[in-house]
Amino acid sequence: MAPENTPTSHDLALSNEADSAPPCVLVFNANDPSGAGGLSADVLAAASVGAHALPVVTGTYMRDTAQIFDHIAFDEDAVAEQARSVLEDMNVQIIKVGFCGTPDNLSTIAEISTDYADVPVIAYMPNLSWWEDEKIDAYLDAFRELILPQTTVLVGNLNSLWRWLLPDWSSEKSPSPRDIARAAAEVGVPYVLVTGINHPDQHVENALATAHTVMVSERFERFDAMFSGAGDTLSITLACVLAAGTDLELATREALNYLDQTLNSGFRPGMGHIVPDRLFWAETDEEGAEGEDTDGLPATAEDFSLPRHETKH
Repeated sequence: MAPENTPTSHDLALSNEADSAPPCVLVFNANDPSGAGGLSADVLAAASVGAHALPVVTGTYMRDTAQIFDHIAFDEDAVAEQARSVLEDMNVQIIKVGFCGTPDNLSTIAEISTDYADVPVIAYMPNLSWWEDEKIDAYLDAFRELILPQTTVLVGNLNSLWRWLLPDWSSEKSPSPRDIARAAAEVGVPYVLVTGINHPDQHVENALATAHTVMVSERFERFDAMFSGAGDTLSITLACVLAAGTDLELATREALNYLDQTLNSGFRPGMGHIVPDRLFWAETDEEGAEGEDTDGLPATAEDFSLPRHETKH
């Protein structure tokens, strides 16, 4: 019988497993049935870069790869119960806040973030132009008041952040990342990652900025395509790389590079926009396992020795 307080081999195994476990990232976001963005993007991208996503469903989009038709939000109590269940069980390194549907949900998330004040928050603001104006205004006001004061890094497209944070901007020149960061700093956000800054040389700039300086500026060649899910992919990747212990500047560069590669390998699963390939690094060549040419055709049930459905109606 093992002496009291002496760790057993089972205890040591669990300890080693904990030490080698991937970092955990708590994610508040909506389900996306198209797989383009939302929690689908969060979970897949997190796994791709070596993190473990803890997905809290805040609601679900009604959408395809071309457009969002509607959104149904979860009750705030359901959101709170999901989050607190995992927070009381696991060590969470980062919280990512995506689209949460209602001011009530944002209030719940703000309360949870306050209870875990030592956990950094990465907040992503998507394009909400598909939504009704009244709902957009209420959501943005609540996000500004409740989430931004607890946000470490705010991620968003230049145009989305500009319209939201600088609604009275009167200059003919577009605001710079520092202008956006100054506006965010007024409500407590120390860092802003601004994406989609267009340049006339067919490049797009992405910049990590504070109110005083631009810390990271990366340019990538503009893709001649429309993508869905890029913002969620970038924000969750940044959260995961930070959760692994990487400093903010290097984490930003790594997240931007990862996003660029997912877009470069993007695919069109439907008739709408292109979806980032978050597992681009796992692509196989065009030949089969034994060197036989597959002609690029998708595998069938027979290829996996699976029987076809024979259900008759």
